[in-house]
Amino acid sequence: MSVVAAALVALVGLIHAYILVLEMFLWTTDRGRKAFGTTVEQAETMRTLAANQGLYNGFLAAGLAWGLWLGAAGMQVKVFFLGCVIVAGAYGAWSVSKRILWVQAAPAAIALALLLAA
Repeated sequence: MSVVAAALVALVGLIHAYILVLEMFLWTTDRGRKAFGTTVEQAETMRTLAANQGLYNGFLAAGLAWGLWLGAAGMQVKVFFLGCVIVAGAYGAWSVSKRILWVQAAPAAIALALLLAA
């Protein structure tokens, strides 16, 4: 695996770790509300749902970290979790905001392409 591919896989993992923090711990703060465009009332109402979403984003980050930790033996793990990120990002772009396509799916798709090309 090339250094660039590994770095991009790590970046995708870090993005999802950050999303975990935003959704699980910062959801009702100014930073969390600004990131997701919610009001104080909406954030309070959706707090539990957002924490659940954050946990799932954490699983994506953990899976990518696991794949990186395994090195070359983790190729299938990395491919699987990048695929999950791409599908989740595409669905989020379709159902919530086109911005999700660029924040989640596009970096994962580029990482996957580089990973498979290496």
